[in-house]
Amino acid sequence: MLFTWFMLAGLIFLFAPQSLTNKFQFAFARIFHFPLSISRNICLAARTQMSLTDVVSRREYNQLQNHLANIVEQRDQEHKKFEKISGLRSRFLMEDAILVEADVITILAGPKSEMIINRGEKDGLKKGQFVLGDNGIVGILSDVWPTQARVKLVTNTTSKIEVKIAEVGRIMEGCGNNSAKVKFFPAEKKNKIGDYVYACKKPGFLDTPMIVGRTAKIEPDDKNPLSLDIIVEPACDLENLSNVAVMIMNPQE
Repeated sequence: MLFTWFMLAGLIFLFAPQSLTNKFQFAFARIFHFPLSISRNICLAARTQMSLTDVVSRREYNQLQNHLANIVEQRDQEHKKFEKISGLRSRFLMEDAILVEADVITILAGPKSEMIINRGEKDGLKKGQFVLGDNGIVGILSDVWPTQARVKLVTNTTSKIEVKIAEVGRIMEGCGNNSAKVKFFPAEKKNKIGDYVYACKKPGFLDTPMIVGRTAKIEPDDKNPLSLDIIVEPACDLENLSNVAVMIMNPQE
């Protein structure tokens, strides 16, 4: 009997005018608005909390990736030393270096990619020192004044840094469009998108290779089929850096 009444009520609502059914719909929404809104807010809060705890910013992710790449390279360097001088103690990599933190005053993009920082000669800075951003090398000091310095970024068209990719040493030149290029890379060497590019050791300025970027694109050399041109993207977002660190080797000297 109850089933019959429900069927009859359903048929009435099915054939009732739309204006009448709309009134029932709006009445239902008004009555249950408060409990429904509470449950929705609880779901949104739970999703927000989950996203905040499980997700990190792109900059923090890049910093961690660069730090990991540097640690792996340092491990490999120590392993090579150990194989050569097994049983003898060697100095820890970068134990004779200090980092001078500096704020970025101005930064220019394009062909003359450079920045001005608020540290200079009074802080021990000299031309040729490497500058780090987000745990990766972003440039080299090109001019130093008493309280300020100019950094030539790795993307500057006049920038030339000795780098290595997959243990192959080459010169990386800035392209001026937020990228750099490594020419004459041997085609037979294994290299893929995303591979790390390291700045090579430089006596007095850098005692262990450090990440400078990643392989973004691999192009064939039109003039030499046995060579490749490798497009490198910087290790971090250069245009949005607000602070950097200058590496000073052997500061007691």
